Amino acid sequence: MTSADILAFLCGSAVGLVLALIGGGGSILATPALLYIVGVANPHVAIGTSALAVSVNAFANFVNHLRRGNVKWKCAAVFAVAGVIGAAEGASVGKATDAKLLLPLFALLMIVVGIAMLRPRKDDGGSDVSLDANNTPKLVMYGLGVGALSGFFGIGGGFLIVPGLIGATGMSMLHAIGSSLLSVGAFGATTAATYAADNLIDWRIALLFIAGGILGGLIGAGFATHLSKQRGAFQRVFAGVVFAVATYMLWRSLLSP
Repeated sequence: MTSADILAFLCGSAVGLVLALIGGGGSILATPALLYIVGVANPHVAIGTSALAVSVNAFANFVNHLRRGNVKWKCAAVFAVAGVIGAAEGASVGKATDAKLLLPLFALLMIVVGIAMLRPRKDDGGSDVSLDANNTPKLVMYGLGVGALSGFFGIGGGFLIVPGLIGATGMSMLHAIGSSLLSVGAFGATTAATYAADNLIDWRIALLFIAGGILGGLIGAGFATHLSKQRGAFQRVFAGVVFAVATYMLWRSLLSP
């Protein structure tokens, strides 16, 4: 194994852990990791490879959470289907938008989401949420909206999916994180398929990244269950990662010519 192979495995482990722990951040973390740590030269290949790796890792982590009872799969499925439709429309608009505006706008949106997640809640959400006539329209509406934003910005959208699921159903943070991974996987698979059609995926790096991600996901799912027992812990971790990544994105955007 080369040093790049080892770095790909380690970076995949870190991304898998983050995905399992907070249900988001995979795409945002994976692409820079492939570019600046693993050393993938072509940004388009880094995006396509990260989309594939994040998608597979998200589905693997979804199964981990499903086995632990952390997934409201019917709600997750409705949200994911609506989100894929929204993502297709959002991507069309995003391609016609100045690329230099996309990352700063997304970073600002992340900050707003992080602040919203830190607002005190009367409870930590319900664990007995199920798909019904009241929340189905909300799931479709939120799914379309989050999918459109995800497609527009060209980034996974996990940071938006978790709040979207909570807003639509009132489910607990733990269940929203577990359920969100189905949408993260679906959105990533859609992006990966597009890039694969143009041979913009490094399959060797992708497989190593995925292998590391599965290991990291197993560890992250265990941490997630532990954190769920501490009131407000998820919200603080979620918001902290959101703020850190948003700050990094703004910094990179300001430095770029």
